[in-house]
Amino acid sequence: MALATTPNPTTPIPQLVSGLRATFTTGRTKPIEWRRRQLEQLRKLLTEREADWLDALHEDLGKPPLEGWSADLAIVRGEIDHVLKHLGGWMKPEKVSTPFVQQPATARIHREPLGVVLIIGPWNYPVQLILGPLVGALAAGNCAVLKPSELAAATSAALARLVPEYLDRDCVAVVEGAVPETQALLAERFDHIFYTGNGSVGRIVMEAAAKHLTPVTLELGGKSPCIVDKSAKIDVAARRIAWGKFINAGQTCVAPDYVLVDQAVEQQLVDAIAKALHDFYGDDPEQSPDYGRIVNERHFARLETLLASGTPAVGGKTDAPQRYIAPTVLCDVALDSPAMSEEIFGPILPIIPVADLGAAIDIVNERDKPLALYVFAEDSSVQERVIASTSSGGMCINGAVMQVSTVTLPFGGVGPSGMGEYHGKASFETFSHRKSILSKSTRLDPSIAYPPYTKNKERIIRRVL
Repeated sequence: MALATTPNPTTPIPQLVSGLRATFTTGRTKPIEWRRRQLEQLRKLLTEREADWLDALHEDLGKPPLEGWSADLAIVRGEIDHVLKHLGGWMKPEKVSTPFVQQPATARIHREPLGVVLIIGPWNYPVQLILGPLVGALAAGNCAVLKPSELAAATSAALARLVPEYLDRDCVAVVEGAVPETQALLAERFDHIFYTGNGSVGRIVMEAAAKHLTPVTLELGGKSPCIVDKSAKIDVAARRIAWGKFINAGQTCVAPDYVLVDQAVEQQLVDAIAKALHDFYGDDPEQSPDYGRIVNERHFARLETLLASGTPAVGGKTDAPQRYIAPTVLCDVALDSPAMSEEIFGPILPIIPVADLGAAIDIVNERDKPLALYVFAEDSSVQERVIASTSSGGMCINGAVMQVSTVTLPFGGVGPSGMGEYHGKASFETFSHRKSILSKSTRLDPSIAYPPYTKNKERIIRRVL
C-alpha cells in the first residue's frame, strides 16, 4: 500500500485521517527505531525552537519565559527522557504465569499500537498538554492528529508550522481551527481520542467517540480543594499554595481551587499568603514580568463576576483592556456562592474556615471528586486520614501542583474530573493494546479434554478445575 501523502493545511480532514491510516497499515510506526527517532526529534523541536515556543506562550497568556519553559517545555522534555530510557523494556513481551490446567504452555502479553489517535489540547498549557500525550502516542507506535486550541492562537500556529519540520509528516498531522474543525475530526473513526479540557466538551467528545466505539481518555478538572490543618507549617504552606494557585494567572486544571483552613490558623494563613504574593510580584503585580494574563475577554468577564462572592483580603483589582485580574484572596465566601459552585480557573482563591478536619473532609466529600487534592499538615495522622477518607484523581501532601511533573506517577481524574491516565509508563499503556497470547505445546494432547464426557472424565475435570 502506498504511503500517505504529506498532510497540509488544505487537506480535507477525511483524506488526512485516511492517509495516516494508510501509513499505519504499512507497519512503519511499529519498530522501536522509528519510535525512538520521533521522540528524539520531538525533543529537538522543544530545544532548538525554544524561543518560538516562549514567544507564542507569552503572546497567548502573558507567560514569563521561565514559567513557559518550566511548565510547558521542561515537563515534556522530562517525559521524553524518561520514555527513551525505558521504552525498550516496556516493549518487551511480558511473561505471566500459566495455570496448571493449561500446561504445557506459556503465557505472555504483547503491547501493540492502537492505530491512528486524536489528541485535542487545551489553551492553558498549550504546548505541554498536547505534546505530552503525543510522547505516549509515539512511544506506543501510533500515528496521531493534533488539534490545538484556537484560543491559544499563537501556540496553535507554532505547532502547525514547526511539528511538520521535525516529525514524520506521514504519521503526525496538526489540524488548526475552532468548533467546525473539531466536529469534523470527531466525525472520523479514530482508535483512541485523548481530550484535555472541561467536562461539557468532554461529554461531547465521549458521545462522538461512542458512535465508533472509540476508547477515550478525558483529562478534565473540577474544584481541587486544599486542606490546611492547624499542624501545618503556615509560612511554607502559604508560599506553596500561592505559587500553585497563581502560576499562569490561576489557569491551571490542578491549581488549588479553594482552601479549607482550620479556623484557629485562618488569619495567620491569609497574612502569610499576602506576604508570599508581595514577595513574588511586588507592590503591583500588574507591573510584574512574572505574572500572566487571562486568556481572553470572555474568561476575564466570567472571573470578574466571581469576585463578588466574597471580600477581597488580598488583591481584587482588575484591568479589562489588559485582561488583568490581580492575585486575589477572598474571605467571607459562602459554600453556595458562585465562586464555590464552578471551577474558578483563574487567580481567585476563596479561603473558608472550618471547625476541624472532619468538617473539611465533609465539604470535600459533598462535592464531585476533584482532579487533585492538597493537604498541608505536619501531623502524619491527619495526612493519612485525608488519604483514607477522600477520593480524588491525585494528591499532594505539603505541596501544590508538584505531582504533575513526577513522571513515575500516573496522572488522571476520577468521576467528573476525568477518566484514564497518562505520564511516564501510563502514557505508553494508554496508547497501547495489551494483547494476551497463550502458546500451547503439542507434545501432549490428552483425550480427557474432549468428548465424550464420561463420568470418570467429569470427576477428574471437576477435581482439576
